Amino acid sequence: MFKPLLSCARSVGVGALVAAALALSGCASFQNAGTQMSTLGGLLTPHRMDIQQGNVVVREQLQALQPGMPRAQVQAILGTPLVASAFHAARWDYVFTFNRQGQEPQLRRVTVFFEGNALQRVEADELPTEQEFVAALQAERAAGRTPVLQASEEQLRAFRERHPAPAIQPAPAPVPAGPFPPLEAR
Repeated sequence: MFKPLLSCARSVGVGALVAAALALSGCASFQNAGTQMSTLGGLLTPHRMDIQQGNVVVREQLQALQPGMPRAQVQAILGTPLVASAFHAARWDYVFTFNRQGQEPQLRRVTVFFEGNALQRVEADELPTEQEFVAALQAERAAGRTPVLQASEEQLRAFRERHPAPAIQPAPAPVPAGPFPPLEAR
């Protein structure tokens, strides 16, 4: 009597194990399904903010640096360094990153070396001029069409006809519930 039950339990256990293995193997194929569903198959994309971190250093600022300048003057031109390590007191690092949806992330580095309090040398990536930097920011923004945010008089009139304003009824004055208790205990 117990042998058929044991064989049945084993087959159910093996079947459950096979079903679990199949279900888990299917998870890998649906890894991007949530992303595809949330963007309607890639037709819509969620808005992602522009993220700028660090110091914007342009070519004109770099050209203003001269060997022998004191640290305070370098800081006045470039701003506070993003990285000023206690282990490398003779070196300031200016790092700039800019991430915008639909574009390659931008990364620029400028490293300033000091000898004592005087600027010794500068190492930098290729930097844009201020005009080139601003034009690149504006050109990327202008790619999409800006919607008109003002309604014409005709549009307002049509809206009011479809959605008439409800008549405002004055609220009745509240009636006191009764006499108030005295403020001080007697």
